[in-house]
Amino acid sequence: MTSLPVIPGHEGFVHPASYLRRPRGQSQPMAPAKAESAVERDQRIGLVSGPVLAPEIANVLFMHPSYAHLPPFDLDANPNLIHGQQRIRDFLKVRTSYDVLPLSFRLIIFDTALLVKSSLTILIQNGIVSAPLWDSETSTFAGLLTTFDYINLIQYYWQNPESLNRIDQFKLNSLRDIERAIGVAPLETLSIRPTRPLYEACRSMLESRSRRIPLVDIDDETKRAMIVSVVTQYRILKFVAVNVQETQLLRKPLRILNLGTYKNLETAKMETPVFEVIHQLVNCNISSVPILNSDGVVTNVFEAVDVITLIKGGMYDELNQNVGEALQKRSDDFPGIYTCSIDDRLDTIFDTIRKSRVHRFVVIDEDNRLVGILTLSDILEYILLEGEGDDIKTE
Repeated sequence: MTSLPVIPGHEGFVHPASYLRRPRGQSQPMAPAKAESAVERDQRIGLVSGPVLAPEIANVLFMHPSYAHLPPFDLDANPNLIHGQQRIRDFLKVRTSYDVLPLSFRLIIFDTALLVKSSLTILIQNGIVSAPLWDSETSTFAGLLTTFDYINLIQYYWQNPESLNRIDQFKLNSLRDIERAIGVAPLETLSIRPTRPLYEACRSMLESRSRRIPLVDIDDETKRAMIVSVVTQYRILKFVAVNVQETQLLRKPLRILNLGTYKNLETAKMETPVFEVIHQLVNCNISSVPILNSDGVVTNVFEAVDVITLIKGGMYDELNQNVGEALQKRSDDFPGIYTCSIDDRLDTIFDTIRKSRVHRFVVIDEDNRLVGILTLSDILEYILLEGEGDDIKTE
């Protein structure tokens, strides 16, 4: 493969090798609502808080009942905000997916003839939640294995309990048959050339509702496909947060940007059976479900990746547990729950992404009650598509 050209004006970006580190930490239960200092609130929310908005400057695109007493926000155009968005888009159009990759990294690829049980063990041992698939018979890229493929297997077991004794014999190439049997979307086969602009990778992920995209190149000598790596939304947004100073211009709160999901939220309780939460994940095509107590206070979040821990070693009986029992099996390096308020600004959200390994934010009020969910897809869609037409042509 040929070396990539240096683009004038973009020589000095920060390479991921200098900041991509897996944090080590202990997941802590959220404290009950009580009086707390400003410093304690910042630590709990995990954000660098912006100034509190005065009521007289409020004009709401979305209004949660908890904030119904506030007057509306001023919706006048913000040239700094628009400039910040444009700088991010320009950056994504001149940087390629290669630029996001660390100088040294490990890539795990599964052959489609591998047993599903063995693939699950490898994922757990290596602390990963997805892997590209390779068909050795045709020497071709065969898709991306994700947590939801294991969840589909669980759904199949739930619908066909008589097949439980055969699950351990399923191979990865049989997942398509399982998906057809339960009527769900097939394995993700989306990919992109690593020399294409990051902007194209982001657009492809948004259009396919994917959270990651494999990089597949063509070998110069054999002219065959070869899997290079997998790029995630988190890695791209962190790359932007580190390199684009204009993210600090995105100084408007989530409330006025109408950023996030605040209606028809799926929730569960600690007593909810895991199977029920899995059905919520599948039926709503979501990756997490907030766990609330009887007062609507957020106490935890059940994530799709939690399912992998439960079924390791083929222990499908663990799915009969309730959410509280399941969450106790999380590993010690679980990064915890990141929360924010509807009045936190987008620039502070990017600051948190720059500093921490974040996959979503739970939007809460001052009493820790659930208000909404802000996903990385929401953020990526806003910085790429807000104010743009549908006829954008990528370079």
